[in-house]
Parts: sequence; structure tokens; C-alpha cells
Amino acid sequence: MQLDVRVPIGWLFLTLGIILVIYGFTSDPAIYVQHSLGVNVNLRWGAVFAVFGAVVLFLAKRKKS
Repeated sequence: MQLDVRVPIGWLFLTLGIILVIYGFTSDPAIYVQHSLGVNVNLRWGAVFAVFGAVVLFLAKRKKS
């Protein structure tokens, strides 16, 4: 049995990224003006997390083949 830690880590980051992207799209833009200089931090970091998770899952699948 081969335990590959990339698969659960990839799913974790992909899921967290998708949640942050959805929250970034649905949240009130006024909170970003007050707290983060007008930058939608949830949307940006959610996209980064989702891309990172997808890359990790891609690399894990490529290694198995």
C-alpha cells in the first residue's frame, strides 16, 4: 500500500480555495475597503489556494500513471 500525502493535501487546498473564492464573490465589497485597502483578499488567496491544490493533484495523478 502506497501512501501519497499529495492527494489529501491537494484536495484540502482545492476545497479551501473554492470556499474562499465563493466567499470573496458573495461578500460585501465595503468590508474590503475598510479592512484591506480595497483588495479582495479572500478572492485572491482563494484563487491561489485552488490553483496550488489543482497543481498538487495533477502532480500526484501524473506520478501514479
